[in-house]
Amino acid sequence: MTDLLDRLRDAVAAHPERTAVLAGADRLDFAELDRRTAALARALRARGVGRGDRVGVHLARTADLPVALLAVWRAGAAYVPLDPAYPAERLAFMATDARLAALISADGLPAAQGVPVLRPDAAEDGPDLPPEADPLDPAYVIYTSGSTGRPKGVEVPRGAVAALVAALEATGAYRAEPAVVGWNASVSFDASVQQWARICRGDTVLVIGEKHRADPARLAALLAEHAVTDLDLTPSHWELLREPLTGAPVPRLFMGGEPVPERTWRELADTGVDALNLYGPTECTVDAVTAPISGPGPHLGEPLPGVRLHLLDEKLAPVAGGVVGELYLAGPGLAHGYLGRPGLTAGRFVADPFAADGPLLPDGGQGGRMYRTGDQARRGEGGRLEYVGRVDRQVKLRGYRIELGEVEHALAGLEGVQAAAVTVYEPAPGDRRLAGYVTGGVTAVELTERLRATVPAHLVPSVITVLDALPLTPNGKVDLAALPVPGAGAASSGVASSGAAAAEGAGGLAEQVAEVWGTVLGVTGVRPTDDFFSLGGHSLAALRVVHLLRRRLGIELQLRHLLDSADLAAFTTTVERAAEAGTAAPRPALTARARVSGA
Repeated sequence: MTDLLDRLRDAVAAHPERTAVLAGADRLDFAELDRRTAALARALRARGVGRGDRVGVHLARTADLPVALLAVWRAGAAYVPLDPAYPAERLAFMATDARLAALISADGLPAAQGVPVLRPDAAEDGPDLPPEADPLDPAYVIYTSGSTGRPKGVEVPRGAVAALVAALEATGAYRAEPAVVGWNASVSFDASVQQWARICRGDTVLVIGEKHRADPARLAALLAEHAVTDLDLTPSHWELLREPLTGAPVPRLFMGGEPVPERTWRELADTGVDALNLYGPTECTVDAVTAPISGPGPHLGEPLPGVRLHLLDEKLAPVAGGVVGELYLAGPGLAHGYLGRPGLTAGRFVADPFAADGPLLPDGGQGGRMYRTGDQARRGEGGRLEYVGRVDRQVKLRGYRIELGEVEHALAGLEGVQAAAVTVYEPAPGDRRLAGYVTGGVTAVELTERLRATVPAHLVPSVITVLDALPLTPNGKVDLAALPVPGAGAASSGVASSGAAAAEGAGGLAEQVAEVWGTVLGVTGVRPTDDFFSLGGHSLAALRVVHLLRRRLGIELQLRHLLDSADLAAFTTTVERAAEAGTAAPRPALTARARVSGA
């Protein structure tokens, strides 16, 4: 299988002046991309970085980011993404655990003491040395949530990434003609690999900045400005983007990270929007199963070329059609395992009894492995592969993979906390969130603030409730089913612990707006000075607020009106102005981009 760097060299030779990277005001053609990545790779080599080493990449979403990732590969090393948005404590753990040989950063990283630091524009003169790399050499290490409270680094080989690109090409997911690809996912998540690595096949990659990722209206304008043809996103993000895209051609959608809801599937299928449902854990290199979003309702589809899929019972025997089994995956996309954690690796990457001859293993031997995903599925009507749920406490929220045990460990480790439990709740249908419960002499507000300093934002519960004691089952374990409704305990994070009256001094419209906030966020006592996002709000919740108010008040209201408001009072003023301006429009129709024949 052709290495992706070889394919990049072919793209540079074939069309050096074609745009390779777009990021803000920056534009790199393939010739400039080649020059910059080669210079940075030589600088890495000059500092001793070589085959099999790991290099941290601590950069914002600019043109420097794809340059750095490719330079690490050209130096023969594997990259370790260190998202600047992550708390310092999290970055320190990852940098230490990965044992970095070097760090590429524009502003350094205190956690990486003793590690050589290079700026992304670092350069070294000399010939372009060919990388000494093998398909089994690591391409990247991405950290995922760990059930024991310790994040685990998934080490993925170069050959697995090349196999992913080739498989998506073979299925028609990647068209033959050059595409303009929106790089939407965080570099700290494996979905990003499927997006940015498309540079290597000659596609143009648009690096979507943080402001555009958080603002659907801006994102829709950006997609139109650059005529983006392919966009990877979660179903939750699509619901935010859907309205701003109305009237414009919709790019081909690559949907993953969470199940596609029935309503979303039906709408995309009925309107002819070109969309794919993608499924695959980080340990199997991004995507392993795919299906066009068309025809019958939500299903996972079929394995990509080279992927072997098994539905097995507890004794590793295949289950019959219609029977729920655990999903196991095998093939060239399997990761090496978890960095520095052989015991955990052995428990999840198990021998494949259905393969007589397996792929080469990292030690050079021959053997067959399969990955135990923890996902439950079944073959439903017509043999369609249907997702059912999990066998453990791992959850997916807005595309993020979360081990509830990790959040519990983080809470329990805070000073003053005696015990902690975490569950998922739904303040509104389809809006799933984390709820934390603790005991001890603490307040929910201070816990939330301290937790934000230790874990990424997606691991912070929307509501934390302080209880006198956690309910227990007869065998002494926490009785999760007996925990109170979030916010109903002695004290909760956000306004539920403030005791303030709802929308003090306000009446009529202000009370209705406050009530909608409380309903969507699952909190009480909303005050005019409260900020939507500090109460546990997020973009999907904001969209629900806008839709509820549009229906209830019959007004024209946009998502940006809430995103741009400093607090409840400011948003209420905006709603009042919208109420004076006219009525709301019905849910607008989508415009499908013409499908490409044979794609």
